[in-house]
Parts: sequence; structure tokens; C-alpha cells
Amino acid sequence: MGTERRAINFSLLIFLLIFFFLPGTPASVDNKKDKREDSAEEYFRKWLSEDVVYIITPEERSVFNALTTPEERQKFIEQFWLRRDPTASTSINEFKEEYYRRIAYVNERFGSGRPGWKSDRGRTYITFGPPDEIESHPAGGSYQRKPWEGGGTTSTYPFEVWRYRHISGIGSDVEIEFVDPSWSGEYRMALSPEEKDALLHVPGAGLKTMEELGMASKLDRSAFSPGNANDAAYSARMGMRAKDMPFARLEQYFALQRPPEIKFKDLKTAVETHVTYNLLPFRMSTDFIRLGPDRILVPITLEIENGHLQFKKELDVYRGIINAYGIVTALNGRVVAEFEDVISTNYTEVNYPAGRLQKSIYQKVLMFQPGLYKLDVILKDVNSGNLGSSQSRLTAPRYGEGQLASSSLILARSIQPLSELPNAVEMFVLGNMKVVPNVEGNFPRRDRLEIYLQVYNAALDQSTLQPSLEVEYAVLKGDQVIKKIDDIKGSSVEFFSDERVVLVQQVSLADLEVGDYRLKVTVRDHINGSTLTREARFKVHA
Repeated sequence: MGTERRAINFSLLIFLLIFFFLPGTPASVDNKKDKREDSAEEYFRKWLSEDVVYIITPEERSVFNALTTPEERQKFIEQFWLRRDPTASTSINEFKEEYYRRIAYVNERFGSGRPGWKSDRGRTYITFGPPDEIESHPAGGSYQRKPWEGGGTTSTYPFEVWRYRHISGIGSDVEIEFVDPSWSGEYRMALSPEEKDALLHVPGAGLKTMEELGMASKLDRSAFSPGNANDAAYSARMGMRAKDMPFARLEQYFALQRPPEIKFKDLKTAVETHVTYNLLPFRMSTDFIRLGPDRILVPITLEIENGHLQFKKELDVYRGIINAYGIVTALNGRVVAEFEDVISTNYTEVNYPAGRLQKSIYQKVLMFQPGLYKLDVILKDVNSGNLGSSQSRLTAPRYGEGQLASSSLILARSIQPLSELPNAVEMFVLGNMKVVPNVEGNFPRRDRLEIYLQVYNAALDQSTLQPSLEVEYAVLKGDQVIKKIDDIKGSSVEFFSDERVVLVQQVSLADLEVGDYRLKVTVRDHINGSTLTREARFKVHA
């Protein structure tokens, strides 16, 4: 009887093993299904975050993320490549084949501890193809500067200059400089020709022609622009090209980060977001900076009180995370700009109590044409799930030629030359300055009022190639002038060229009472006799 029971139990065990683990049984089918789903999810994630990360538009990314089934996503991918196929009537998609050839090429040529497609040279090659010409200095060393770089001899880090005859949406005769300051093979796209100069911070070494002649000082160099950015006459004598001016290089730098234009558009996307509550309050400011006749730079600055955030402790660090999304639409509903980013605020356990009383600030710089737009911004506190939203109207001004005009009047928390900052700056960069706006416009008495303003179409004296501006900074309480600074000699002119004059001024607040004030800036051009006035409100607290 016992032997018989053991035989039955053994047979039952064999049956269960066969039932659950042989192909076709429910357990094995579920396991295979899970593996297939994981494999499909990984494929779609890799396609979005690696394969097409440089060419997919924000609108396409938003639509793809909204799809829920593998069948829908696979259909989207097919349509994505069809939209870019130059010869849709043939069985071969030349664009797709060339695109993956470029990825293979950069991974082989530009890898340096990480895949080549993640490098700046890799991104440029994948997006715009091989350059028409490459000037390569793989070992750095002695270098004779070009005339428009100021002349003279210096020593450089390894660098390359890529030249394209034309890039659609960017322009003709495009030059892109990549520098390897760490000698590691990691070339980074440079904003300034000065970045390749290994002797930039060595006193008396690597001088430019005008510096050797004693007609300029190395201390006056801008970390952003070639030559002496404070001397337009110097720039003119050195033959600086228009495309080498700081804001021209900044415009090109932003343009190179955008996905290339799609020539074959057959997908129409509308994105609508409705938020009916606001549990995450924040403040926002927008400013307007002229880049060209039809290009406006729009810094969008967001400020959040840390007290409204929920922080999560990870080891010894308190971390607050905000997901930010913004979209700019024209009056006809066309999406002209879109962005999404993660704002992270971290404090150690010691600094956390004080950090809760501080603010998190974030800036996104967009660029579009003059006109009337609608800006929608939505923030989400990842830890709490609270949302905050803002909808506002943007009126990007159209700057005419010949008429004295200006940018937004920016009241800043701080204004610093980039040359004085030890590390690279990602946000708040305007030309060769880091300008951090005071979004709330509320200043403590112990601080100074930092003022930033750009003036356009100022006349230049033909004998000195310099502007002749008189600037008056007046602080008013109501209609009464409480404080005034008259800059007759132009000491607040930080930079000038034939396109713009940059004004930077500081006003002490120590002698002001707590209350509401207005700042009124009046600019008079003594050469053409024109005048402009800009005003901004601010508060002073104890």
C-alpha cells in the first residue's frame, strides 16, 4: 500500500512538471508573453531615446509617448520614416539607410569612453551629415590665429573646425568648432574661439597682435567673443566677421540643437492640456532679446518656493523633483516651440531646513519670429503629484531698422561675466554674461538692484566707431524721484557693436525704505538725437 501511494505521488509530480513547464502550458505561455512585452518595451525605449533622439520633433515625441499599444507604436515608427523618405514610390528609404550609416560611422570614429553618437561631433554628423571641409588639429600645439581671431601665436588644445556650405534652416558658410580641453578625445562644441586657447589664463602668454603692440589688454578679453568685446573699433580693425559676433554664434549654437526640418509633412498633431486645479504655485517671467530682423530670443524663467515641494530622502540627501512642460502656439494653433525638462533640487541633511526656505529657479531659452503667441506651462511635483499651470500671452516685438529700440528691462538677482565663472554655465546666458532674473521683483535692502538692458540701432560715431549714449537710471516711489544715477560718459556700457549696446548697472538699495518702487531707464542717443524709455516695478523688503 505504501509503495503504491509513493508511485501515485511520483506520477502526480511528473504530471505537474509536464503541465506547468512544457511548451504550451499556461505557466510557460505567461513567461514568454512577459518576455515578449519586456523586449518590445525595450525596443521602443531605445528607438526613442537613442536611434532618433536628434531628429524627432517635440510634437512627434509627445504623440509617440501618448500611444499605448505596441501595434500603434510600430505603426507610428513606419510613418515616421515614411515622412522623411525622399522617394516614397521606391522600396528603399534612402533617408533611413543613410541615417543608420551615420550612426555606425560616428560610433566607430568618435567614441571616447562613451558611444560616439552621444558626442557633440556625433550629434552634428548624424543630424547634418559629413561636413564639406574639416580643419583638424588633433595634437593642438602652436597655432597662428586667423585675422578675424585677432592674429598672433598661441598654443591650443586639440580642436577641429567643421565647415558646411549650407545647412537648411541655419544658413550658408556654417563653421562649427569642436575643442578637446581635457585631451581625452571628447571634443565639445565651442561657443567661442577662445575655448581652444590653452594659454588663455596664462598672463603675458599667447598674446594677440593688438595686445603685443600694447593697444589692447589680455585682461579685457571676453570669454565668449573673439577680440576685445568692449572695443568696436578694435573689432573693426581686426576684420572680425559678422558670424563671429557673440550673438551670431549664440544663435547658431541654439539652431544646431534643433531637430532638422521635415520636408514631407503629412501628420497633423494637436496637443491640448486642461488643468482645473493649481496645487503647485510658481512665478514666471518672459523677456525678449533681439537676435536679428526676424529672430527673437525669449528667456522663460520659472521660480518655485521650495516650501511648496515635497522632498524625498534618499540616503543622506533630500531630493525634490519637478517635471516641466511648456508649449508655445501661434494664433492659428501652429506649435512654434515646445520643451520639457526635469528640475531637481537636492539638499544634504544639514542644509535641508534652510533649503526649504529657499527657491528653485529654472530657465528655458526659446527662439522664434516676431508675433503674437500663447504660452502654456505645466509643472508637476513628482513626489506629491501636485500640478501647477500658467497660460499667458507673448508679444514678441518686431524691431525696425534705424529706430532706437531695446530689449526687455531685466532686473536681476545677479549679473556676472562668464570669464569670471569657474565652470561652464548652462542657463541664464546672454552673450558673454550670466544674467539671473529676479522673477518676483522683490529685493532685500542688503542687496543691489542689478540692471540689464540691450539697446538696438544706436548710431556709431564714424571717426571713433563708438556710440554716444547718455543713460539715466531713476528710482521712483509713486511720481517722486527718490534716487537717480546719470551716466553721461557711458560707464554702464558693457559691450557694443553695430547691432547692439549692452547696458549693465547696479543701484544700492540700502538707503531705500521698505515698499514698492519703479525703475525708469532713459537712453539718449547724442548722435541721432533719439530717446527711449523703459520701466520696471520692484519691491524692497527688510
